[in-house]
Amino acid sequence: MTEIEKKMRDLEKQIEKANYEYHTLDKPSISDRDYDMMLNELIELEETYPLFKSPTSPTVKVGGVVLDKFVKVKHEKPMMSLANAFNNQELIEFDKRVSKEVTEYSYNMELKIDGLAINLTYVNGVLARASTRGDGVVGEDVTENIKTIRSIPIELRKPLSLEVRGEVFMPYSSFHKANEERLKEGLELFKNARNAAAGTIRQLDSSIVRKRNLDMFCYTLVEPHKYGIHTQEGVLTFLNDLGLKTNPNYKVVNSIEEVISEISRYDVLRKELSYDTDGVVIKVNELDKYDQIGQTVKYPKWAIAYKFAPEEVVTTLNSITFQVGRTGVITPVAELSPVMISGSLVSRATLHNEDYIKALDIEINDKVIVRKAGEIIPEVVGPVLEERKNTIKFEMIKTCPSCGDLLHREAEEADWFCVNPGCPAQHIGKLIHFSSRGAMNIDTLGEKVVVQLFEENLLKDIRDIYVLKDQKERLMTLDRMGEKKVDNLLMAIENSKSMPLDKLLFGLGIKHVGAKVAKIILKRYPSLELLSNASVEDLKTIPDIGLATAESIHHFFHTEYARKLIQDLKEIGLQVEMEVTETTSNLLQDKTFVLTGKLETLGREEAQTIIEKLGGKVSGSVSKKTDYVLAGSDAGSKLEKAISLGIEVIDEKRFKEMTSIE
Repeated sequence: MTEIEKKMRDLEKQIEKANYEYHTLDKPSISDRDYDMMLNELIELEETYPLFKSPTSPTVKVGGVVLDKFVKVKHEKPMMSLANAFNNQELIEFDKRVSKEVTEYSYNMELKIDGLAINLTYVNGVLARASTRGDGVVGEDVTENIKTIRSIPIELRKPLSLEVRGEVFMPYSSFHKANEERLKEGLELFKNARNAAAGTIRQLDSSIVRKRNLDMFCYTLVEPHKYGIHTQEGVLTFLNDLGLKTNPNYKVVNSIEEVISEISRYDVLRKELSYDTDGVVIKVNELDKYDQIGQTVKYPKWAIAYKFAPEEVVTTLNSITFQVGRTGVITPVAELSPVMISGSLVSRATLHNEDYIKALDIEINDKVIVRKAGEIIPEVVGPVLEERKNTIKFEMIKTCPSCGDLLHREAEEADWFCVNPGCPAQHIGKLIHFSSRGAMNIDTLGEKVVVQLFEENLLKDIRDIYVLKDQKERLMTLDRMGEKKVDNLLMAIENSKSMPLDKLLFGLGIKHVGAKVAKIILKRYPSLELLSNASVEDLKTIPDIGLATAESIHHFFHTEYARKLIQDLKEIGLQVEMEVTETTSNLLQDKTFVLTGKLETLGREEAQTIIEKLGGKVSGSVSKKTDYVLAGSDAGSKLEKAISLGIEVIDEKRFKEMTSIE
């Protein structure tokens, strides 16, 4: 080995040691400056002597690989989800089920990290592949992105071949830094750390992932018996010894009573951590008892996830403002004294409508209890009445805060509406909705860009989106709109022309027409021209379409605005017609299916297409007319209703047998 090669190997060892101390042990022994100097020296040596560069060099984490798309990966062992418990009684019931199957067992308690599940495959100690959970059976290959995460070793301390699973997450510090950068660039801010982590892992450019400073805790070893490991506690020790980061906040206890006692401690601890955790995972510690305890189609029976109650804080309701939605609905918004909740700063929360505020008895200047619904959306729970003083009673506004027109409220509805078609706020809302991911997916045309272009008179209506290409020079003169950003925007707009018709129909923002309703309607009327000529009576005959939806669709398509817009979009080149699904067999003739839950290998749209091609139909709700309910994992109220009505429930395997799918 030459002196240069020896120098490079020594630097690699020092850098990996520093990575382990900093990211896994949280005990750095060198300064950031010294670390950067070593890394830069190694990079320079690798550039000068590329033949000596190791495939497991820590410089791999610098990133820079750009992919066209993610490759699908089938997991050798499915990545199952966990059943949830929300109170002590549900934990006790879980323990009773375990005790019926086995005796002399303990529980391993681990924090439930709020991130993205990842599977790592090492071959002879070297990271060979990393993939997302996906649907549990098939995920996506995100190896290049995972390599950029400093806490994940490219090479283990021993040359073992194994599969390990864990959670990639974004620490609060990384989350706040990422949002600061997005604010400077005029981009929409991440709502929470979990969504930011998930979105980052699915970036095609790994250099972006590197900048986001993600982290990972490992918690599962696939087939641990191969390595002579017999407990979950042993798994965590084994992984840590290999250089894989595990969460130190775990504990082995001997009874469910101890579990319940420890959960109170974890609930306090989580508020002091630097990352999101939304619960505690409780697993039987003795691995050899798993087969005896068993599992369902969806969950292992030897583990459960206890979910913390949403964190609640008290702050001041300073005022109530009003937003105008794309359909004209007026939404009251609580303007709060900023407060930290579950790792993010909250200063606003929706108050839904006038009746909601009155039911909660909220007044301006009240001290109010605020939490995040589902740990994501801020909501006001209610006032702290014992602290009420110098408050102002709420009164609903009578005129639109955007255009000044009188508001209207139908007797059977809870919302007030602005019905002025020229209302500026509605136009902005419609443009944002049209560009959203669920509609035309123009990802570079977010809320802030829409508002900016609207204020610059470059964007007033949907049709204006598609003539922005003629305003390129002017676009480049606007704040935070350089040439690269403008090119990306115009490319995304051009790509949206190929979006399917159901996305366009949903994107038009017709009242009561959501993404699912759009698909249902287009089965009967597979073009906007046919739909525009449909009567209210005809529309009402479509399954799951009621009078209000039928009238809303009819009203929209019989306005001069809609006629002109549809014609313009057709000339621009958008998809205004769709292929009709042809029936290829009468195998399921006149059979009505309801789909619920997540299917393991078939997407719900794929299952629906199969049913329709075989002569059947799919309904959105369970009734006595339903023939079959196809239930996947996480099936909810539809499954319960089917059982109560005595309707036949089938799983994906039975569905494939019925339809002769291999």
